[in-house]
Amino acid sequence: MTTFRVFIATSLDGFIARPDGGLDWLPGATPDGVPAPSGEDHGFGAFMAGVEVVVMGRATFETVRAFRPWPYAGKRLIVLSRTLTAADIPEDLRREGVEVHPGPVEVLAAELREQGVGGVYVDGGRTVQAFLRAGLLDELTVTRVPVLLGEGLPLFGPLGGDVWWVHQGTQAFGSGLVQDRYHRRPAES
Repeated sequence: MTTFRVFIATSLDGFIARPDGGLDWLPGATPDGVPAPSGEDHGFGAFMAGVEVVVMGRATFETVRAFRPWPYAGKRLIVLSRTLTAADIPEDLRREGVEVHPGPVEVLAAELREQGVGGVYVDGGRTVQAFLRAGLLDELTVTRVPVLLGEGLPLFGPLGGDVWWVHQGTQAFGSGLVQDRYHRRPAES
């Protein structure tokens, strides 16, 4: 069964990036916003162990494409974009399994289900919002960083209606980050 999952960090006021996409506020980030390795992975390694495919939008890809070491090694990564082509993906990243899909998310989700893909990591604000609006997300892991940005790119946006979740647990880390895990509440019959 294909499961669409989110693992993302937000500021206390709900932003995933500064207005310009900057990530310099994330713990351990370098001045250019690239997260630096630290001793605490906040559950990311265990999460990625259950992921076969990563799906992100172009803006998120433009942010992470310079990350080294490549955080998605061994995973197929699909960039949702109507304008990028395979030729726009650097050769080293194509060898890492990066590809482009024009969307929409419903078509991509159906293709991944047909292929028998298990865990799918959905990343990036607009992409998460598109999967939410399409009713495709199954799990949310949201890690709050104890900082108020005041403005930025929000994790959530307009939806067609309420989307209910069942809380699975909360974990506080020594770094001050607090992580909540949710599963989508089954539709009432």
